[in-house]
Amino acid sequence: MGVFSVVFQDFKLYSFSLGHNVAASESYDAELAEESLILAGMGSKLNNLTGGLHTFLHKDFSDDGIEISGGEAQKVALARALYKNAPFVILDEPTAALDPIAEFEIYSRFNELISNKTAIFVSHRLSSCKFCHDIAVFHEGCLVQRGSHDELITKRDGKYAELWHAQAQYYVGA
Repeated sequence: MGVFSVVFQDFKLYSFSLGHNVAASESYDAELAEESLILAGMGSKLNNLTGGLHTFLHKDFSDDGIEISGGEAQKVALARALYKNAPFVILDEPTAALDPIAEFEIYSRFNELISNKTAIFVSHRLSSCKFCHDIAVFHEGCLVQRGSHDELITKRDGKYAELWHAQAQYYVGA
């Protein structure tokens, strides 16, 4: 077992089966791959695939291969991280390609997804930081604040509050 499991913002999916994409390996545990896909929000998609985990992504090696959306691809990348079951999970903008509803579903279940692991979550969308226990705010390469959302938002002159309110203006009063 590796120590780190990473979901990069620019991940790659391969022209292999869905199961092989989740495991990122030549062989895989089908039950764990399915469980990982369900946790990542791909359960209904998986249930609708006639080939299930054996369904090829893309048509390079199979005429029956499928093309999935950017949001679905991001969920497969998240399932890959969950499948690895490493004690440390690093997520770099893991919901960037998801629609707001899918993003909300992932965040509302984030602690369940990560379970007893340590997660490092990189995001520029501060709404995704509300569920984090400890937030580190960087500006120009330096750590400028650290705390929970509730602690940081009350510091009106802080960088976190400045960024929060700048992003919130697009949603409040719309």
